[in-house]
Amino acid sequence: MAQPGTTMPAMTKQMQDCIEACMNCHSVCEETMSSCMQQGGQAQMQIMRALMDCSETTRMCADMMMRRSPMSGEMCAMCAKACDMAAEACMSMPDDQQLMRCADACRRCAEMCRAMAGARM
Repeated sequence: MAQPGTTMPAMTKQMQDCIEACMNCHSVCEETMSSCMQQGGQAQMQIMRALMDCSETTRMCADMMMRRSPMSGEMCAMCAKACDMAAEACMSMPDDQQLMRCADACRRCAEMCRAMAGARM
């Protein structure tokens, strides 16, 4: 961690890619929640809960990485878990194109976050 008055270390390509994956996943989850709300139904409510958790977690994870929080690694691990859960929930309706698009974004983000969780920030 940088001392007060010193510059932060440069953001790595891995961090930049992970932030981008988080922000993309957040956006796709938000779009998918809107789609689910239009469709309604009990199954959609279970998916919505997972999408809400994923959306909020990915946004927070990206924010924490951008400001180089010392808790970024732990947040990335939690974010990967939320993304995995959202992807699994989306896969429960394989005929819905929006849900499949969301599952893909969630899986990509989970993979990137797992890598960052093990990396030195």
